[in-house]
Amino acid sequence: DGKNINFSTINKFGNIFNKRINDLEIYFYPTRVLMQDFTGVPAVADLAAMRNSLNKKGINPNLINPSIPVDLVIDHSVIVEQYGNDKAFTNNVKIEFERNKERYEFLKWGQNTFDNFHLVPPGAGICHQVNLENIAQTVWIKKTEDEKIIFPDSVIGTDSHTTMINGLSVLGWGVGGIEAEAAMLGEPISMNVPEVVGFEIHGLLKEGVTATDLVLTITEQLRSHNVVGKFIEFYGEGLNNLTLADRATISNMAPEYGATCSFFPTDGETINYLNLTGKDEHHLEIVKTYTKMQKLWRSDNKKNFNEIIKFNLNEVESSIAGPKRPQDKIFLRDVPISFKSTFKNKSISKTSDHKLNNGDIVIAAITSCTNTSNPNVMIAAGLVAKKAVEAGLSVNSSVKTSLAPGSKVVSDYLNKSGLTEFLDQIGFNLVGYGCTTCIGNSGPLPDQISHGIDKGELVATAVLSGNRNFEGRVNPDVKANYLASPIL
Repeated sequence: DGKNINFSTINKFGNIFNKRINDLEIYFYPTRVLMQDFTGVPAVADLAAMRNSLNKKGINPNLINPSIPVDLVIDHSVIVEQYGNDKAFTNNVKIEFERNKERYEFLKWGQNTFDNFHLVPPGAGICHQVNLENIAQTVWIKKTEDEKIIFPDSVIGTDSHTTMINGLSVLGWGVGGIEAEAAMLGEPISMNVPEVVGFEIHGLLKEGVTATDLVLTITEQLRSHNVVGKFIEFYGEGLNNLTLADRATISNMAPEYGATCSFFPTDGETINYLNLTGKDEHHLEIVKTYTKMQKLWRSDNKKNFNEIIKFNLNEVESSIAGPKRPQDKIFLRDVPISFKSTFKNKSISKTSDHKLNNGDIVIAAITSCTNTSNPNVMIAAGLVAKKAVEAGLSVNSSVKTSLAPGSKVVSDYLNKSGLTEFLDQIGFNLVGYGCTTCIGNSGPLPDQISHGIDKGELVATAVLSGNRNFEGRVNPDVKANYLASPIL
């Protein structure tokens, strides 16, 4: 543009690896902005305030609009008030609309008022999965008066797990509200060229080992390696054994291992997923041709990375993480020892209908964008439910069970595979489409359970297929929170 970006900037950037220039500042213009409702509402309010200010000065307020496409997905408002019955979803949505009526009316006004602003209503899914399935293009095409311009899809989001889209070869990460608003209004993001860590993957996951086990293992390794502020790029023949959903699971948790983002280059699996999610043949051909021409197509040769980490899929074992941090991985076989070493046992606390003890699970939630975008682990969870029903097993009445898929696509394939009925029978009824337990929207525990925990000063436990488990985040009554696959 001759101001933020000129010939000198581009020349220095092009020579950065040859000359080893340190701390080169660049200006990055993302293709689009992704928002969820908690952080998106203030941005829309600011746009409204700008229009109001212009109106007071006698200037056409309609001049204020986002300069680039903005997608706001309402996904952080549903709370698990009701669970374990076939009316849970309907009633939770009803409560959600009653509780957020004013906010939703305001966002609806924004959708009908601003150009370049698209609203995804409640009940569609979590913003990151909606982004993955519906919004992202991998390669973006922009029409001008005279031509069509092709360039890589990129996004910044007002939620830290925007990084999930890196699994689809879209460069994206989370930013603060001010940065997002600046980008909305056409301003670039100022940043230093980051260090890029090459993560070379080999091997094949063992039978029974899931993408959740994989991401918890990678999180532990990268957290200890210190990749804060760095970009991760995955490559290696092991990528042939990871589905797009597996890659998205890994990219999702970049904030947990500290990286700015973790990127998977375009390859045949990217094209397969774009095809699966309804992109037409012409767009698929553009993505293939363009990324190969621009050397964005995957290559398993070592590149000019700042450093390289090697990783073998064969060495991953069944794991969970907790009880307070996502990087604290525990092999499944070591969970009892880990819990006992972390918490001291106390006496049983008797309530009116329940007996509770330290370590008892009171929340079991299949939730969050991290895992519910992955058909492998969701189908497997349904199969476990089927086996449980066939074996005559049931869930203890003191456990609050919930199923909050990342999108309606999940419900669709669970229904078509005949697994929904088994999940329902053991209490994992649909409670909503949104980010629930993972962000503290687990809802209150039954009074007798909450009272029993408080009375006995117990360490109650939650198991969730989320990405964050800090103490007090999931539920104020629950001190120990473990991240696990939907299956576990």
